[in-house]
Amino acid sequence: MKLKNRPYLLLTLAVLFWSGNFILGRAFHTDIPPVALAFWRWLGAALLVTWPALPYLRRDRQQFFSHWRVILVLSILGIAAFNTLVYTGLHYTEAINAFLIQSLMPVMIVLMSFAIFGERVTRLQGVGILVSLSGAVLIISRGDAGVLRSLSFNHGDLLVIAAMACYAGYSVLLGRRPRVHPLAFIAVTFWLGTLILLPLYLWETLTVASLVVSPASLLVIAYVMVFPSIVSYLCFNRGVELVGANRAGLFIHLMPVFGSLMAVLFLGEVFFWFHGVGILLIGAGIYLATTR
Repeated sequence: MKLKNRPYLLLTLAVLFWSGNFILGRAFHTDIPPVALAFWRWLGAALLVTWPALPYLRRDRQQFFSHWRVILVLSILGIAAFNTLVYTGLHYTEAINAFLIQSLMPVMIVLMSFAIFGERVTRLQGVGILVSLSGAVLIISRGDAGVLRSLSFNHGDLLVIAAMACYAGYSVLLGRRPRVHPLAFIAVTFWLGTLILLPLYLWETLTVASLVVSPASLLVIAYVMVFPSIVSYLCFNRGVELVGANRAGLFIHLMPVFGSLMAVLFLGEVFFWFHGVGILLIGAGIYLATTR
């Protein structure tokens, strides 16, 4: 309850837990096929939230039936499509490519907000987005322009771009979701996303590859079903509700910051100048874009 009306803290927490999602999806892509990871992620998350959400599901059921179209679209974009496309793309591309493409999501959100609802950004917000984007690119490229010049792109990158477009659409359309309890909302969208993925999961298991069950793969699935799913979606959805999609989307640029800090803390990597400058640029950009 203390966090409920602190949008920027909620959005920071959401991105913090999302930061490990790309790394794990890439690191375990040989053991956990992409659709399997998405399917078990959402099935587990749906099972965990359904019981505490039951009273609100009963109370708000008429709202869900009245707004079934937008609920279905949000389930397709933000649950079924986004993560499946990301995990599939990470089978064919490097994590650095995915992080670079993801840094464009705030720009996609701004463009979609304008195209769908005619929502404009102020000049200060535009400057903030560009400053923050430059900080994210600086960290991802490790301050070396040669890294950017040497990047090669393939169809995996196209899948990641499609995933970013899906989540940008999800972020923008969140403003049209019915006024229901947050737990009830994620329970319904998680179950719908799982049902949409079920035939794809069965096809992948029977014809492509099956999940390799091991302690490591089970820990990965447990992590993604709790933190990047339940916790992050509750925090992000509430953040969008409070400050809008344009401001909320900008916090995606914190992903390379958290990824770098985790690498320093847990993997023994060195903190370089580009980390510090990039963090300052991202912080300055977020400050400019969120200043009213």
